[in-house]
Amino acid sequence: MTRKTTGDDIDGRLLRALREDPRAPTIALADRIGVSRNTVQARMARWDQSAVLGSFERRVEPGFLGYPLRAYVFTNVKQRLLSEVAAALDTIPEVVEVHGLSGVSDLLIQVVARDADDLYRIAGRILGIKGVKRTNTALVMRELVEYRLTPLIERLASRTSDRIQP
Repeated sequence: MTRKTTGDDIDGRLLRALREDPRAPTIALADRIGVSRNTVQARMARWDQSAVLGSFERRVEPGFLGYPLRAYVFTNVKQRLLSEVAAALDTIPEVVEVHGLSGVSDLLIQVVARDADDLYRIAGRILGIKGVKRTNTALVMRELVEYRLTPLIERLASRTSDRIQP
């Protein structure tokens, strides 16, 4: 099977239908977007194989788990120890996401904490990792735009109408 690198309008319509009703059965999704049940099953199987859909964990609010505080830790590391730093970060449960960056900082680490004292402990643990040179912690005060892909899904779902017009 050939792997697609980007989705098409059917993928967009299917993602939109899943966003509206994530628990909808395959046949209902097929009816909603006007394709066969086999098409829906094949698309979803392809998504599973190529990890198109993220983990369920992204949908769980950390506050519900007892971690209402969120912060980003900008981190500079010794480049030759980057793998070891990443492995050490993976052992800290409150580290929920790590991105390698270009620019002023090497890593952007998203952490969650129970309170300010817990955040202080977590930041200290990160700073204590061999290979971490410097950190700068920024507390999330308010989320102004939630993580979203809906506008991009809508754009993908409407590609057919764009192609039909002269």
